[in-house]
Amino acid sequence: MERRHFLTSSIGLSVAAATATPGWAKAPTRRPNIVLLLCDDLGYGDLGANGAKLIRTPHLDALARSGVRFTNFFASANICSQSRAGLFTGRFAVRSGMANGVIQANDKTGLPPEEVTIAEMLKPDYATALIGKWHLGHVAPYWPPRVQGFDYFYGLPYSHNMVPLSLYSSGEGVDLITEDLDFHRLTAKFIDRGIQFIDDNRARPFFLTLALTAPHTPLDPNPDEHHHSPAGDYGDIVEEVDTGLGRVMAKLKALGLERDTLVLVTSDNGPWFEGSSGDSRDRKGGAGWDGGYRVPFIASQPGRIPAGQVSDALAMNIDFLPTLATWTGAALPDRELDGRDISRVITDRIPSPHDDLLLFDDTQVTGIRTKRWKLVKYSYYRGYKLDLGKYMISRQGALLFDLDQDPAELYSVASRHPEVFAALMKRMTDAQAKYDALAPKA
Repeated sequence: MERRHFLTSSIGLSVAAATATPGWAKAPTRRPNIVLLLCDDLGYGDLGANGAKLIRTPHLDALARSGVRFTNFFASANICSQSRAGLFTGRFAVRSGMANGVIQANDKTGLPPEEVTIAEMLKPDYATALIGKWHLGHVAPYWPPRVQGFDYFYGLPYSHNMVPLSLYSSGEGVDLITEDLDFHRLTAKFIDRGIQFIDDNRARPFFLTLALTAPHTPLDPNPDEHHHSPAGDYGDIVEEVDTGLGRVMAKLKALGLERDTLVLVTSDNGPWFEGSSGDSRDRKGGAGWDGGYRVPFIASQPGRIPAGQVSDALAMNIDFLPTLATWTGAALPDRELDGRDISRVITDRIPSPHDDLLLFDDTQVTGIRTKRWKLVKYSYYRGYKLDLGKYMISRQGALLFDLDQDPAELYSVASRHPEVFAALMKRMTDAQAKYDALAPKA
């Protein structure tokens, strides 16, 4: 789609969503605050609301009951840096040159400054903060996150299993300062700073991203917490995340901001060595299988989002930027987006604006997902990335799964549905050609 047409259609959707007010909705008293709780490697099946049996998440479950819980929500990549780039910009990481593994401690790359993030889109009307893990570049001009629209930053430059590592903070008129790390109390410290930011900005609209390092390894449970989860240290850490969310919600309630605040919860990708991907196949980094991309997603704002919803609509974290533009009345960035506005999917349960979702493994489209069908072209085996059309793995050239019958992607039905297979293969081939042409040249 041409850029001008895309922008016109996106703005049209935003206007329609803003003017179509359901009967149950009450006008907010001010521009809505946004709290985004972004977990690191949290599995779809790690929430009680999504079927977890060994991990107790009462606050997450209560949040789900107070709003909408999505069952077909996906990260835009199966690893961290790329997924975060997609989330904050509404664009697949391949567009910004970020689709090349995960940023390592000795790398000099990052999210290009010309990319427009959610925080930049919301300026100057919003106070903005990123507290927790950045992982989108830790040298100039990509660092600190203040260069991408965040007024305040307190957190880590990258994952907490990388070295060297320090805890940084920066704000208005304050250069980067560092402090030593206490791994066991990292989540609690991030929650404390988030609550302080809410308190400090109670009188104006704010956008707070709590980008927790939990439950990414290493697993260091907080000795001040006493969860004793049957799921071991991993379970204890997820339960501490849940406790932290409870503290944030209590602060919003104490300040009378519950109805003025949109709370979003998700993860950057599927679970890694521990954690549950639910009924999905594979895990973080696992090429084209759902388990690396399908993540929890909860949205709640009493009075604006009806309580008790469960949506199976297709959606992806690249949808956050255009959706929050509608939600807040902010102008969309003047650039082509891959995400779609799902605001009315959240509020009115209309169908997803996505016919399909592309699943990228670095720059390669490795899978394509519709509500019923899933095409997988590539997988990993013993460190090798395999084209499933080779080595006689699939005579058709890829594997096709009927998710209505087989949500775990166990049995290919490519030979039984040749028309579906051909249509999805064409979509995948066309998408690969499109993004190959858009990717920045080295």
